[in-house]
Amino acid sequence: MEEQHELVLWSVEEKEERRDAAANRALILETAEQLFSERGVDNVNMVEIAQAAGVGKGTLYRRFANKGELCLTLLDSQLRAFQEERLATFREMTVEGIPYLQQLTDFLRALARFTERHMPFLVAVQQHGQDVTNEVLERPHSWQYITVHGLLREAAGAGEIAADTDTPVIAEALLAPLGAFTYRFQRERLGFTPERIGDGLAWLVEGLAAKA
Repeated sequence: MEEQHELVLWSVEEKEERRDAAANRALILETAEQLFSERGVDNVNMVEIAQAAGVGKGTLYRRFANKGELCLTLLDSQLRAFQEERLATFREMTVEGIPYLQQLTDFLRALARFTERHMPFLVAVQQHGQDVTNEVLERPHSWQYITVHGLLREAAGAGEIAADTDTPVIAEALLAPLGAFTYRFQRERLGFTPERIGDGLAWLVEGLAAKA
C-alpha cells in the first residue's frame, strides 16, 4: 500500500533541548502523569500541574500550549508502538494475499482497542485540537486517515470495492465513530462495548464490498 508504507513515523518531541529545559520537561510530564493517575485527566488543570511540579506557569506553557499537547506527549511512545505494529501487520497481511478490506477491518478493530485503552488522553487531545489550529494535535487523526484512505484506494484498485467509491469521504466516515468524543459517548451513554463498535464498523466495510 504505497501511500501508507511511505508514511514517516512521527514523534511529538523532535528538537534537541538544553539540559535544564529537558529536566523541566521530564518533571512536568512525570507530575502530570501522577496527577492524572490519581485524579483522572478531566479533573486536573494546567495550573495545578505547574504548582505540583514546582515550576512557573510560563515554563509550563512554553513546553505545552495546552493540556492536549501534554497528553499527546505522554502518549507518544504508545502511539509510535501502535503505528509500528500496524505497519508491520499490513506488510505481513499483504504478503499473505489478505484482501485490503479485511486489512481495513482489522485496523479499525485495533484502533477501537487503542482508543479504549487511552480514551481520557485522546479526549483531551481532541478537545484542544478543536479549540485552536494545532498541527501537532492533528497528527494522530492524520495518520489514521492516511492509513484508512490508503487501504480503501488499494481495495478499489484490486476490485474489492467500486472504482468510483468516494474514498476520502468513506475514510472519514469510518473513522468518525472512533473519534475520542464520539467513542466516549458510545461507551458511556449508549453502553456499546468495544467489540460491538468494531462489529458495526466491520459491517459497514462489508457493505462497501457488496456494491463492487
